[in-house]
Amino acid sequence: FAGDEEASEIWQREVGLPASRVIALSRKDNFWQMGDTGPAGPCSELHYDMEPGGDASATPASDPDRFLEIWNLVFMQYDLQPGGGSQKLPAPCVDTGAGLERMTAVLSGVRSNYDTDLFQPLIAALAGEAGIHYGQRDEQDISLRVIADHLRAITMLVCEGVIPGPEKRGSVLRRILRRALRHGRLLSLPAPFLHRHLEQVVDVLGGTYPELRENLPVAEKVVRREEERFERTLADGFEQLEERIAQVVSAGATVFPGEEAFVLESERGLPLDLLRDALDERRLKLDEEGYRRARRRHVETSRVVSKAGGGGESIEGLESWVGRGSRFVGYSSEQAEDVPVLALFGAAGSIEALEEGDEGEVLLETTPFYAESGGQVGDRGRLIAPGVRVAVQDCRSPLSGVVLHRVRVEAGRLAVGDRVLAEVDAAGRMGARRHHTATHLLHAALREVLGSHVKQAGSLVAPERLRFDFSHFEGIGEEELAAIEAFVNRAVMADYTVETREMPLEQALESGAIAFFGDRYGETVRVVRIDPVSTELCGGTHVARTGQIGVVRIVSERGVAAGVRRIEAVAGIPALAAVAADRRLLAEIARHLGAGGEDVLTALDRRLERLRRLEKEVDALQLKLARGESGQGAAAVTVGDLKVITRRAEGLERGQRRELADSLRLQDPAAVVVLGAADGGKASLLVALGKTAAERIDARKVIRVLGPLVGGGGGGRPDLAEAGGKRPEAIDQALAAAPGAVEELLA
Repeated sequence: FAGDEEASEIWQREVGLPASRVIALSRKDNFWQMGDTGPAGPCSELHYDMEPGGDASATPASDPDRFLEIWNLVFMQYDLQPGGGSQKLPAPCVDTGAGLERMTAVLSGVRSNYDTDLFQPLIAALAGEAGIHYGQRDEQDISLRVIADHLRAITMLVCEGVIPGPEKRGSVLRRILRRALRHGRLLSLPAPFLHRHLEQVVDVLGGTYPELRENLPVAEKVVRREEERFERTLADGFEQLEERIAQVVSAGATVFPGEEAFVLESERGLPLDLLRDALDERRLKLDEEGYRRARRRHVETSRVVSKAGGGGESIEGLESWVGRGSRFVGYSSEQAEDVPVLALFGAAGSIEALEEGDEGEVLLETTPFYAESGGQVGDRGRLIAPGVRVAVQDCRSPLSGVVLHRVRVEAGRLAVGDRVLAEVDAAGRMGARRHHTATHLLHAALREVLGSHVKQAGSLVAPERLRFDFSHFEGIGEEELAAIEAFVNRAVMADYTVETREMPLEQALESGAIAFFGDRYGETVRVVRIDPVSTELCGGTHVARTGQIGVVRIVSERGVAAGVRRIEAVAGIPALAAVAADRRLLAEIARHLGAGGEDVLTALDRRLERLRRLEKEVDALQLKLARGESGQGAAAVTVGDLKVITRRAEGLERGQRRELADSLRLQDPAAVVVLGAADGGKASLLVALGKTAAERIDARKVIRVLGPLVGGGGGGRPDLAEAGGKRPEAIDQALAAAPGAVEELLA
């Protein structure tokens, strides 16, 4: 920076650079600031001369292609003020950033990171698959570099346990993965292709990050599934886009609505650049202002929703109680005697007493009640004093170190200063203990059976059940689910000791304890160890030995979001109840089938086989009737040298309608078959062409004319196209318009 004489002097006097190598540039080039206000300071940029024998008068400002910036030092010393002034920062610092891969480029004697052996094997493989050569066309080189760069990020993220999804880290991964796929489309790379190149990334980086090789098989599956998901998303999005384009064109408009474009992008996953390409092909323009307006509205709505989120009710003045009460003794005891009531809170805030029948919240000096945290629900129980009986319905901790008991006074009067017996419901606490320890065993089982990529994504631990959300890229098969349940129950029957200890966070992590990304931990943490199967950071309540769990039964497994699965399970008495319920259900099924317990499957197979046979017979009869063998239904009109056959095809499934259309067009090569049907309150149209007809006209062009008549649109192949619409009452109108549409196409 031209005004930074101090830095210039240090570079020359202390570092020993000649004055010719220390070049002053303008404030625009060499002064960094966060914004119009805030921290700022002059920079010293380090550049490497890639042509040392070149023009001696050249500088990074005059010839930026020759000089490669490898390092930047920002001397953060000013605080820019509103109005243009500045003050010196009380604690100045140096913000330094060196490009490690740019250093590699310099040492390799090349101008770009992408020309080093960190990228070139990957770029060469991608170029080979695309049938092109790197370095020949700029636009192709850009796509190759984008894909290579994104592949490295994708590999590192997925191997770290991140799964593509709609939120947070998952959404970032999904965006870069789909951007790489879009550039693959520009190179005509056949999707899916990204997953095949993860191994090349591992070949380059695996020596430094050996866990990449270990997690590669899972990473390849995750990426392939996301690629296939994106292709389905594109297919669905393009189908809807084609319908709307057809409607816009039929209405004589030339501009596609911007708000609808945003909906297709945000809700249907159709990338805006691909949407623009489709509009360009139809010579339509995008309503850019409408698109920007919709995006702004979406962002503003998201902010409102984000601000509206939050925890439980806040109580004014509660901060003053932090550190003054709520000493938790619930790990070692389920009751506390002679406990002072420090404060009471009602709907209007702090109060002096709760009368019989009143509800409110109680702050105790000492409590055995566990406050809802870490997925475990709050304890229930009772507070007892002479002449006073209070039901504790829940327990929460709105501030660290403050536990509030939600209560209802069943008898007597509870006042500030009273001393009570605080007693946790023992059966409920034991149920929560069983389910919490079972959750740890379940987590260990999932990582053992499915892989170490499994990470907890949420949980619920209650006295009667548990719910466990975890990252995984596909549904769990019956055999895997059985293996997971068996792993858990083997650990239960082994009667392992459940050890809980407090220790420094760093020591806990070094011992192998699992911590969860995004969770905040203090300097001292509680570690729950079930040797030899599980070690996790956890503040919840647990059984002393795994044998106390009794038995664990998995009730269900399903997906709850992209890349997130959910298992619900029961332990102890609820698990035995689930087994008994299954036994009763099996007996009831056997009674309906008229079979003994051991013959239920055989009897069920017989019934299903008979049902399938009857369904086939019904389908065949429906198709026979639809083909017009009864002599009714079809209308045929000759248009030029083609024959337009129109008819209703009610009561047929989509596949049956296609089969009917195929049989009609095979009977006459000049046939233009147009079928219409009302299906679920919507209109369905189908156009199929015989061989001769397909040489004269395009089925997609016919459907583009007929689709808007039923309030929709569609697409398909040149010889077979379909459309859907919202106006089933207009099907006959669309069928009647078919000959005219064919006539116009022949003209």
